[in-house]
Amino acid sequence: MLLYRPFENNLNIQLNKHDLHRAQWSILHFLINYGSATLVELANYQSVEKPTITRTIARLEELGYVEHVPSKDKREKRMRLTELGKKIYSEVRVTIDQYEQAILKGVTEEEQLEAIRIMGEIRNNIIK
Repeated sequence: MLLYRPFENNLNIQLNKHDLHRAQWSILHFLINYGSATLVELANYQSVEKPTITRTIARLEELGYVEHVPSKDKREKRMRLTELGKKIYSEVRVTIDQYEQAILKGVTEEEQLEAIRIMGEIRNNIIK
C-alpha cells in the first residue's frame, strides 16, 4: 500500500492530462498489445467485476477510443481500439514513459527486472 497508492495517485495525475484514468489506460494498453478482447477477458485482466469493465468500456466508446468487433456469438462483446484510440495511446504513451523514467531514476535495469520477477512471484502466491 505504501507504494501502490502514491503510484496510482501520481499515475492518475499524469493520465488526467489526457482526460483518462488508470482503468481506462489499462484497457487501452491491453488492447494495443492483444488486438482485441472480450469484456470478460478485460475484467479478468484488471481483476474486477464485469459491470465495472462495462462502465469503463462505455466511456471509452463515447470517447471514440474503442469499438465493438462484430461476432457470431451475440453473448460475447469483443472490443478493439479504433484508429483514434491507437493515436491517443501513442500520445499518452509518451507521458507514461516520462513518468516511468522519473520514478525509476537510480534503479538499474537489472534491479528493475529482478523487481518485476519478485512481484510476479508475489502475485502468483496471492492468486493461488
